[in-house]
Amino acid sequence: MNIGLTGGIATGKSTVSALLVSKGALLVDADVIAREVMLPGHPVLAAAVEHFGQAILLPDGTLDRRRLGDIVFHDPGERKALNDITHPAIRQEIREQMHTFEQEHPDRLVVVDIPLLFESGLEAMFEQVLLVYAPFEVQVERLMERNRLTKDEAVARIRSQMDIEEKKKRADVVIDNSGQPSETERQVDEFWNRKGLL
Repeated sequence: MNIGLTGGIATGKSTVSALLVSKGALLVDADVIAREVMLPGHPVLAAAVEHFGQAILLPDGTLDRRRLGDIVFHDPGERKALNDITHPAIRQEIREQMHTFEQEHPDRLVVVDIPLLFESGLEAMFEQVLLVYAPFEVQVERLMERNRLTKDEAVARIRSQMDIEEKKKRADVVIDNSGQPSETERQVDEFWNRKGLL
């Protein structure tokens, strides 16, 4: 049994995935995989440097995430280039981890956390898609606070993704994470108790 877990920037995907893991779900985290493919020595990082130049590296050879973020969040063409470099390797690793979990733990729910699930057209990989939702204004506020961004910077990053309201229409299950933590927990409990219906 598997679900794709998605949301928007600063909607609280990690909060919901942690709640599901605490109940016994197994987590495949696309963000962790995305970081791993950008580590020194990985061919994906080498391909990114070839495209974007040495300027995206810090003096120790690791990725300067802020520098790369500034490039891709303001230029759709460069964002596509980065996705074309990174996504095939990330998808392959996701599939391998899902397969391993499903083989070793056939009775457990496998949750795959993919921020750009809809943007990447990956819905067909999953039995259901669960969206962690917060309205645009809440996303902006949280992102400014979390990443110490200006309002313009926060809005640019959020707008680089599909509109959260569009994602809401496409999802099979929606967890509204704009209120109190206890309310989010209640919704996760509700989902968990009926997940046998998947």
